[in-house]
Amino acid sequence: MSEFKRLISLDAFRGFTIAAMIMVNNPATWGHIYPPLRHAEWNGLTPTDLIFPFFIFIVGVSITLAYTKRLSAGIEKGPMYRKIIIRSLKIFAVGILLWLFPKFNFETVRIAGVLQRIAIVFMVSALLFLNTRWKTQAIIAAVLLVGYWLVMMLIPTPGYGKVMLEPGANIAAWIDSKFLPGYMWQKTWDPEGLLSTFPAIASGISGMLAGHLILCKIPQDRKVIYLFTLSFFAFVIGFFWSYIFPLNKSIWTSSFVMVTSGLAGMTLAASIFVVDILGRTRFTKPGIIFGSNAIAVYVLADLWRLPFYTWKFGGASLNVHWMQMFENLGWSMNFGSFSYAAMFIAFNFIPAWILYKKKIFIKL
Repeated sequence: MSEFKRLISLDAFRGFTIAAMIMVNNPATWGHIYPPLRHAEWNGLTPTDLIFPFFIFIVGVSITLAYTKRLSAGIEKGPMYRKIIIRSLKIFAVGILLWLFPKFNFETVRIAGVLQRIAIVFMVSALLFLNTRWKTQAIIAAVLLVGYWLVMMLIPTPGYGKVMLEPGANIAAWIDSKFLPGYMWQKTWDPEGLLSTFPAIASGISGMLAGHLILCKIPQDRKVIYLFTLSFFAFVIGFFWSYIFPLNKSIWTSSFVMVTSGLAGMTLAASIFVVDILGRTRFTKPGIIFGSNAIAVYVLADLWRLPFYTWKFGGASLNVHWMQMFENLGWSMNFGSFSYAAMFIAFNFIPAWILYKKKIFIKL
């Protein structure tokens, strides 16, 4: 492994991904959204479907870079294990608290969720990194993806008597309905459910493998070429796999993992080339600011939803007033909804910028 030099491109990639996550989660109204800002209804892929797997990929890359540095500094694994588990529990707990906020009705608590999945993927991936070599990690990822594919394609859904991949009628949904406690996003199943978390771990491992490549002792330009090439092959494998196991974010199919990890790897390779090799860093600052407190900013954005979407001003919430203005002026309603999301991102940039300027970096 070579000495690690911090990648500006990775920090910016993380921040822009969080900003995109906030944007697609916070339109003025779900009734008026540009098609690329919607999730695919079931099978398929939109730009919005890339955001969550991109972030998990970045988590994986960061694990390799951060823990390689700590191991090289002679830090013992015992304290690292404790910190990994405690951090994972904190992220998981915050995810549940955000769901409960502001009413805290524990009868409708949702155990699954975005932060909860991030917590699980981080914990499993980090523990794997500390105890295995990259080849073992690659084998585990392959076993998870192939095993998940076989489970989904060979085990009939109880009650139907045949293999099904339709919404709420597949084996992953059945497992959620039987074993996942609490409220589920789709009533009887959850897109961040139990079985689909296994291929999500493979998404995290794919980022770890990219991190290994970034740290290997070869010239940086060759690293970029190898990363881009291997990521392209992953994308191609996922593309052809999708003909027999469709791209689907809701059940996090194996083809979805390969395609999104391939795209994430190619994006990172291109970013390293432009930012870290060519030195074009001017546009990276907003991403670095968001990325320096990525999870904290995501949490703050969820909390800010209360005044932006719930509190009444003059008889209606702020987002309703915003859309009424666009309707009265005869302007595009889709653009009105998009501009509200952009305003929401700009508002959340303020606390992110303050934390960055004061060198406060919140690690959940």
